[in-house]
Amino acid sequence: MQKEIEITLAPEDVGQESVLKKSLSVALNIDISKIKGHQILKRSIDARSRKVIYRLQVRVFIEEEPVTEVFAVNYPNVSNNKHVIIVGAGPAGLFAALQCIENGLKPIVLERGKDVKQRRRDLAAINKEGIVNTESNYCYGEGGAGTYSDGKLYTRSNKRGDINKVLQIFVEHGATDDILVDARPHIGTNKLPHIITAIRERILSAGGEVRFDQKVTDILVDFGKIKGVVVNGEDQLLADSVILATGHSARDIYELLHQKNILVEAKPFALGVRIEHPQAIIDAAQYHCDIRSEFLPPAYYSLVEQVGSRGVFSFCMCPGGIIAPCATYENEIVVNGWSPSKRNNPFANSGTVVQITLEDVKGEDPLRMMHFQAEIEKTAFQLGGGNLVAPGQRMVDFVENRISVDLPKNSYLPGTKSVMLKETLPDFVASSLRNALPLFGKKMRGYYTNEAILVGVESRSSSPVRIPRDKETFQHPQVAGLFPCAEGAGYAGGIVSAAIDGVNCANAVLKYI
Repeated sequence: MQKEIEITLAPEDVGQESVLKKSLSVALNIDISKIKGHQILKRSIDARSRKVIYRLQVRVFIEEEPVTEVFAVNYPNVSNNKHVIIVGAGPAGLFAALQCIENGLKPIVLERGKDVKQRRRDLAAINKEGIVNTESNYCYGEGGAGTYSDGKLYTRSNKRGDINKVLQIFVEHGATDDILVDARPHIGTNKLPHIITAIRERILSAGGEVRFDQKVTDILVDFGKIKGVVVNGEDQLLADSVILATGHSARDIYELLHQKNILVEAKPFALGVRIEHPQAIIDAAQYHCDIRSEFLPPAYYSLVEQVGSRGVFSFCMCPGGIIAPCATYENEIVVNGWSPSKRNNPFANSGTVVQITLEDVKGEDPLRMMHFQAEIEKTAFQLGGGNLVAPGQRMVDFVENRISVDLPKNSYLPGTKSVMLKETLPDFVASSLRNALPLFGKKMRGYYTNEAILVGVESRSSSPVRIPRDKETFQHPQVAGLFPCAEGAGYAGGIVSAAIDGVNCANAVLKYI
């Protein structure tokens, strides 16, 4: 017999099998000898009261031996099968490729950047010298932005596809099975490159292709049907189906589509700053303690406030994390955050952004939100003074409209410069943040402090352009065989949702051909 039950444990008892088994026997009111095994289904931290506990959803095997579920996907050899072009080797592109193989199609993945190993040199140049390689950076290259942006796998996209399958595939390629049970699963930037490499090798071993330094410079369309793409300005690659999974920073793709009169649309996005605290402040607030227990992970938070008609919210929170320079073009500043698997850095950072609506940026140009975004990033670069030095301000100083005499120690490696951040942010964004931050401080003790730094700008929270597609066929309404996909097309927001959308597009291709 099997039963599912929820129990609670103290943090120090979570790894103790004997304590867990005794708790199960008490909760089920049965003799402990009758419990033949158990499987943890979900695990989460409950810090709502002063006593922090873990909540565990457990499947218990009573008087029967536990059954181990085996996850396996059949990837046949597709070397000589019909091929599908996939533009972009981020999570959407890679999972689309795996699904194509499962469906008996040969994926040809075109990635403008380099493989994960080669990317490291360009990331070092960004952090140490402020030099941006416009084709190889935190956003472009194998694995996409997610490879070096933390590996958060938390998503609400459970209605869009099979989240568990995505997580299982990550585990199959090297992730720990903790991600299958944790309420907020996380891989870590230090582990993701090896996992991405393993996924690439799986694609290659099944007869698929992954080509690097392959920038798509034209899309071939004939009588309303896709015919293929042009790579690096000269090489034609023909196909009846193209999955466009380029990510939300590939502005040249949006411009290309617009120039070719292929419909794109302006899309709302969010804009703000990355806020960093000492991790100890967040731990003390969330765990109601002076010093975090060794049995608890660094604490995270999620905050939201309505300021007038605008939402102000935190996202992509990185406990024990680092603020990273994520520009994709020269003379711009874009910041993001990531954490290693142990989340053991002394700082905690989070994007804190304000909703930008289409009414905020007037005009008919479908790329106007993208241009608006780009101008703010250029202004931030100018305020920083070059070399990717980012404009910064202490939190209370920002709210009280005074320049910071100095800036606190922080994790942003290219360096920060004390400025008035209102000079880079639109007035309505700056005022919304000013009103929201003290309110966040009322919700979370210690949050509103001058020990926290605001670093600008967090501007790539989502795509400022949508590439439309049919809800049923996933194809562009004007171009048969063109499948806009994931974050770059405006249909995902994070690693798992992008992966799911890649799977859905691959399945749509199978129906189309």
